[in-house]
Amino acid sequence: MLTLMVFSLIGLAHSSAIPPNNLRLDYQVFSDQEDAKLSVPEIITKYGYPCEEYHVVTPDNYILTLHRIPHGRTPKNGPKEVAYLQHGILSSSADWIISGPEKGLAYVLADEGYDVWMGNARGNKLSRNHTYLNPDTSDEFWDFSWHEIGYYDLPTMIDFVLEQTGKADLFHIGHSQGTTTFYVMTSMRPDYNAKIKAHFSLAPIAYMNHMTSPLMHIIAFWQKPLTVLLNLIGVREFLPSTEFMAMGGNILCGDDSLTQILCKNALFAICGFSPKEMNGTLLPIMSGHTPAGSSTKQFMHYAQEINSGYFRRFSYGVFQNLQKYGSIWPPSYDLRKITAPVYLLYSKNDWLAGKIDVDRLYKGLANVKGRFMVAEESFNHLDFVFGIRSRELVYNKVISLMAKL
Repeated sequence: MLTLMVFSLIGLAHSSAIPPNNLRLDYQVFSDQEDAKLSVPEIITKYGYPCEEYHVVTPDNYILTLHRIPHGRTPKNGPKEVAYLQHGILSSSADWIISGPEKGLAYVLADEGYDVWMGNARGNKLSRNHTYLNPDTSDEFWDFSWHEIGYYDLPTMIDFVLEQTGKADLFHIGHSQGTTTFYVMTSMRPDYNAKIKAHFSLAPIAYMNHMTSPLMHIIAFWQKPLTVLLNLIGVREFLPSTEFMAMGGNILCGDDSLTQILCKNALFAICGFSPKEMNGTLLPIMSGHTPAGSSTKQFMHYAQEINSGYFRRFSYGVFQNLQKYGSIWPPSYDLRKITAPVYLLYSKNDWLAGKIDVDRLYKGLANVKGRFMVAEESFNHLDFVFGIRSRELVYNKVISLMAKL
């Protein structure tokens, strides 16, 4: 049990009229640039796109926020397909738009004629709400991992989108944890495969034991008591202390101003970055939106993946596993039940989605239609959403594949 308690961390329905009343900005905005301070709908409308915001309630009473761009700046005639985007860990729907109209995937898809929807998982600052639990005081609110996001949140949001649009299915595009939750949903609730026209995994994460994030490997071998580790990263909500961030900064970052800024951001310190693809002018804007928050348990679940080499449900220890699952080990997710068409897009320099792990995922899935490695060798985990050439190297391929389906 002690070895399972010392974690290596990664960087890894129905419509409701209830407004989010517990939302807060947990991270200081360091930028004076306007987009750092604007909300997601304000940014979208600023650049001439329509935006709609919705709130849905999950079966276990989490209130989630959805954003929609129903069409591009110049609406196109004819029937429109639905494209649903799901963000990664510590992120939000802002990921898909803060790169701007020419580079943000949500804008690009809208301009191509898609009806674009962007989900927000429980616990991020746009879905930090519940019908009766207070996230500031309740341990129960934060008792979830990405399993619950895949089992409850994603189906709730997809059902709402299909109901609103009158469609039978949609395109699903996920990044990082947004791919993990898709695998959870379609393996645990296989009836949702029929609602997915095709899924595109950007930096796919299921198996994790070949990830190369230096900071995560250091923590994996750090033989301190769990209580000390949790004090550094947050007992319930992932809010890393200055001591934790200083550790990452001292190990990974030199004196260059760009890398110093990046490593002060927990998302980059955990996931990595490639200076060749990182637009320095985007960093001040990003600081207003990322990290967007998550539960500590999401990181603990990924840590178990790293240590075990399995893609399986959360382990509570031998006795609780016996009570909950009927076995001493948590059950693995059955990838053969994922029958929706899947496309994997990955990169050689990804700190978290290692090539060996992606290959293993590829072999385990039942209906993979293709896997594509990004041509640029320096392309990293976060470049799939923030990279200077993400449209050229990734999005154009996705759009080309979608057009053929």
